Amino acid sequence: MDVAVIGAGRVGTAVAVRLRDAGHRIVVLSGRGATADRAARYLPGVPIRAAPVAARGAEVVVIGTPDDLIEQTASSLADEGAVGEGQTVVHLSGATSLDSLSTARAAGAEVLSVHPLQTFPDVEAALARIPGSGIAVTALSEAGYVLGERLARDVGGRPFRLADEAKPLYHAAAVFASNYLVAITALADELFRDAGLPDPADLFLPLQRATLDNVAALGPAAALTGPAVRGDAGTVAMNLEALAKHAPEAIPAYVALADVALELAHRSGRLSDEARGAVEEVLDPWR
Repeated sequence: MDVAVIGAGRVGTAVAVRLRDAGHRIVVLSGRGATADRAARYLPGVPIRAAPVAARGAEVVVIGTPDDLIEQTASSLADEGAVGEGQTVVHLSGATSLDSLSTARAAGAEVLSVHPLQTFPDVEAALARIPGSGIAVTALSEAGYVLGERLARDVGGRPFRLADEAKPLYHAAAVFASNYLVAITALADELFRDAGLPDPADLFLPLQRATLDNVAALGPAAALTGPAVRGDAGTVAMNLEALAKHAPEAIPAYVALADVALELAHRSGRLSDEARGAVEEVLDPWR
């Protein structure tokens, strides 16, 4: 298929490269300043054009812009008559509804979204990580789902169908799985440093990797360890007292996550009502 990419950033560029490697023809790119450098490095020979020019004639138009520009970009393409019957417009956002492509759909185009469930700090990482990653496909018709699944497989991903109305919840889950993992890791790093470890990452990252391995092997409930699942109210109290002395800003996060851990442990049958109550009694004054 002939593919145009509007917004050839990290993900858009990597998707274009993977689609090209799968036999599709990347006919044109569109984007801001750094697009030319990325194109020269990863897609040499592919022309760079203004978005409406880029979209005209392409069978598939991929919008890889930031989320808050998707609707504006689609509307501009529709207003310019750059998309319509016989074309498919795809965006790459995990959170944004297909309503953002409503103008393209009104112009006659098929619309769908394809979202890799992965983190991409740069193009090289995206190229390496897209293969094997889950890819959420959201469409409004069976034909759209089939095409989205084909594109997902062509870039090396593992497609799964995601209802449009479920996208905000799906994306919130991804934020917990990735972004908040980073935030918690940064907090742990600070606390280890406060405890006297000058370069703690080399020491605690193996713990994190082993924990994720346990989750993969056993599931979250069985992989959970620590004072919450043991009902160890004394240790929780000591943790909170230490945080109050050295890092009081960390207390809300500790309490909130302790509540999540207690619920997981209790729901899985690993923590009794009595033991849960004992830990909650310790947590209550810190809420």
